[in-house]
Amino acid sequence: MVAVAQPPPKPDDPGGRGEDFGKSSPVGLLVLLVFLVAVAFLARSMTKHLKRVPASFDPPEQEKAEDKSEDKQNGS
Repeated sequence: MVAVAQPPPKPDDPGGRGEDFGKSSPVGLLVLLVFLVAVAFLARSMTKHLKRVPASFDPPEQEKAEDKSEDKQNGS
């Protein structure tokens, strides 16, 4: 007896892969363009806000020295 491997029979329903499979509608293109425009505006806004952020949140050296001298005066 010899066993032969055969692929399973194809179903009548190809699982949603009919003649319209892979085709997008103009509405899908419009939604994609709206999302791209929204991302562009969000990136632009984020860039503006990041330009306002200081490079460091540490106080400048002069203020540190003044704070230390005030602490010494108040603590003694």
